[in-house]
Amino acid sequence: MSEVVTHPGRPGAVGATQPEPTAPFLRACRGLSTPYTPIWFMRQAGRYMEEYRAIRAHHSILEVIRTPELAAEVTLQPIDRFHFDAAIIFADILPPLIGMGLKLDFVKGEGPLIENPLTSTYDIDLLATPPAQETLAPTLDAIRLVVAELSSCNIPLIGFAGAPFTLASYAIEGGSSRSYIKAKTLMYSEPAAWKRLMLKLVTVQADYLLAQAKAGVSALQIFDSWAGSALSQQDYIRFVQPYNRMLFEMVQRAGLPVINFSTGTASYISDVAAGGGDVIGVDWRMPLGWYWQQIGLDKPIQGNLDPVTLLAPWRELKVQIDTVLREAAGRPGHIFNLGHGIFPNTPVENVQRVVDYVHEQTA
Repeated sequence: MSEVVTHPGRPGAVGATQPEPTAPFLRACRGLSTPYTPIWFMRQAGRYMEEYRAIRAHHSILEVIRTPELAAEVTLQPIDRFHFDAAIIFADILPPLIGMGLKLDFVKGEGPLIENPLTSTYDIDLLATPPAQETLAPTLDAIRLVVAELSSCNIPLIGFAGAPFTLASYAIEGGSSRSYIKAKTLMYSEPAAWKRLMLKLVTVQADYLLAQAKAGVSALQIFDSWAGSALSQQDYIRFVQPYNRMLFEMVQRAGLPVINFSTGTASYISDVAAGGGDVIGVDWRMPLGWYWQQIGLDKPIQGNLDPVTLLAPWRELKVQIDTVLREAAGRPGHIFNLGHGIFPNTPVENVQRVVDYVHEQTA
């Protein structure tokens, strides 16, 4: 059964309508040909947008996430303005920890902080593994609202969750970290407790991702944002990869494409890819073509513009975009994205120009 692709934009947008078997983003996720390179940005809904700042002036991040109507509105803002080829639900990777028993807050100027971090093996044993429908219902409701809004123009919605290591690190460190001393010390000194923690996180995250699929998302992304900056290849293979593989295998039941995103993992990206995922998301530290050689040219890939280049003048930004597209070499299965999330001080006009330029170059 074919679907109609309206590009660009949502219902009512001006754009050519042509039959396609599915949305370009989803075709790229499957390694199929697309009429243009699909593009979306991590953190595309956020502080660089005036519309988002207007909402945040009256609501905290957690309030927005816990209010389905607000989360849906924020999710749709970049689709309305820039005509990205996919939306990603406005949420955060950390709220699942709240349902497990941790007290999370987002402190201005400091980021996420956990009041009662894991400091002992006993703390790990006390962690609960409740179903997502009980603890994350507002996000699931927001997904339903967004899907209803986007379905008529065939723009997919991406759901997401954090990978076990990244969530474990936050839970143990109590917030962001540069050294990961607490997390890695527990990992090395209490391997049995580490295993119990990782298995609990796999259970919670798999249930959450499958619940998002049931609510209507068209694809899923798993963020392993901290593994690359914390772990050597051998530690990744030993302490992380088995649980990532388990999580990806469990989520496969949804029948949706799953993106495996990590950063700082170039030196062992083939091991990351071996952990699972239909699409491998990569950062900007190595050329896109090099990454593709490491994971296999038949594997769909997402990336990999350096997000800082969005702050550069157009003459340089254009060079950077052209480099990514040249590295992709016109192969099917490329999703244009940043190598990490968009920065808050990114000029909105640069975002618009990148989206338009990528579509024009490959139309």
